[in-house]
Amino acid sequence: MRTAPRDRLLGELLLEAGLVGANDLERGLALQQKIGGRIGSVLMRIGAVSEDNLLQVLSRQLGLPVMGADVPAPDEDVVRVLAAQAPVGIDWLLDQQVLVWPGEGSDLFCAARDPLQPALRDSMRHAYPGRRIHWCLCRAQDLERALDGLAHHARNDEFGGGDEQQLRAMAEEAPVVELVSNLMAQAVEQRASDIHLEPEERIFAVRFRIDGVLHTRLQLPRERFDAVASRLKLISGMDIAERRLPQDGRLSTRVGGQEMDIRVSALPGVHGESIVMRLLPKERKELGLERLGFEPDHLAMMKAWTAEANGIVLVTGPTGSGKSTTLYAALAAANDGLKKIITVEDPVEFQLPAITQIQAHPDIGLTFANALRSILRQDPDVIMIGEIRDLETAEIAVQAALTGHLVLSTLHTNDAISAFTRLVDMGVEPFLVATPIRAVQAQRLVRRLCPHCARPHAVPARIEAEARVFAERVLPGVAPRWMEAVGCSQCLNTGYRGRLGIYEMVPVTERMQHLIVSGASVNDMKALAREEGCRFLRDDGLLKAWQGLTTVEEVLRVAGS
Repeated sequence: MRTAPRDRLLGELLLEAGLVGANDLERGLALQQKIGGRIGSVLMRIGAVSEDNLLQVLSRQLGLPVMGADVPAPDEDVVRVLAAQAPVGIDWLLDQQVLVWPGEGSDLFCAARDPLQPALRDSMRHAYPGRRIHWCLCRAQDLERALDGLAHHARNDEFGGGDEQQLRAMAEEAPVVELVSNLMAQAVEQRASDIHLEPEERIFAVRFRIDGVLHTRLQLPRERFDAVASRLKLISGMDIAERRLPQDGRLSTRVGGQEMDIRVSALPGVHGESIVMRLLPKERKELGLERLGFEPDHLAMMKAWTAEANGIVLVTGPTGSGKSTTLYAALAAANDGLKKIITVEDPVEFQLPAITQIQAHPDIGLTFANALRSILRQDPDVIMIGEIRDLETAEIAVQAALTGHLVLSTLHTNDAISAFTRLVDMGVEPFLVATPIRAVQAQRLVRRLCPHCARPHAVPARIEAEARVFAERVLPGVAPRWMEAVGCSQCLNTGYRGRLGIYEMVPVTERMQHLIVSGASVNDMKALAREEGCRFLRDDGLLKAWQGLTTVEEVLRVAGS
């Protein structure tokens, strides 16, 4: 193991490796003077560095291996047997947060929250005279999981929750604070969009949604869940004593060196509250239409729609399909400094410069509809509505479009054409659907192939023939480049890294208006859209696979076969 000189300060090494910034290091040192502790723990606490990165640098500085990376993690049964035989007693090991397991011969491995503590090292030497002890660094969550399992088997003591004061005290304990901070830092490092905490009868699982797919990252004893849930509810402004009703919260923090907005949702279940955290970086580089995966013809259409003086442009799709990101990019494209742009959202996901953004608060009467009435008195040019959820909001959006405003909004439908029938089902008159709507777009997100491990792959002839129909028209001269996902360390062995959109864009022509007013079926409207040159989600996805950006399997998974 290549080590750094022991006299080099940890802060210097982290700064040299580019893992922390100078400002974060100064903040950490200032906080360390106030609260004490080691600088590494302080930097993790303020979100300046993730625990994995910190352990790598500490390992080089101290010459100590990392449990689970350089040294295999011990088996739970082996730890339990050795702890039961420990001369110092299992309660002392739990109190000092020490984990001991056998090595080769009479050697022992030992991991602790602070393996450099002199008193702890002396106690272990006296407890195991003549035996060589190899000290290890360890991730806090790995140590917590092992010690919790040890405590559970030793005492068979299940934590029962307690009153608000007890929950608040547990939420402020250092191990719980560190565990929550580490989970968020790991999620940011692995590009997760959501963190799911799901309690079961005996364990609770932590899963990260990465590129739209859930991956289990951790399983901890159920006894730890109440403290972790209380910590999350506390820092996100929720009532920690309320476990029977759904709650929503929000916090802004610095995680892994990035400023993040985190939306927290708690939903009561049979075994406890399911908690989901949506991670929203405050700085978004991809808020531009050119970066979202539009093909050249679709990009030109979207830019033309956002340049309209009035009308409604709808973006449809299920939750998590990137609708909000597309709308923000459209607003950025429309924001030329000459227009008054106002949004009403629930919640406001990203803050945009030179745009007035309103957070809806239905509990105090500030609904989309009520906010829209006030917005129209603000002389706007462009209005963005987070979602059209009811007839009242839909009618005001139609009125705004008919009186000279451009309205951008989202709708939950499976495809673009279904937006027309959805509005009619809400109660909007068909002629009021046909007249103001300029266009409807549907979208999904597919995983982008990892550039480090993707390799060429043959596809069925019928798939290539299907894609060629659109490729010859949209991408003339571009040869097919079919690829398959493999998996490597760069993409966490998934074969994919990042996502891009596939789109279905339907302009409302005179013929389409006639079908909407006459109450034609969705199939008739789809046939007209196809006749007028529109391509659907599957078609656009196959174009992405044609270019080697994703795989046919991924397109079929998302868009259907």
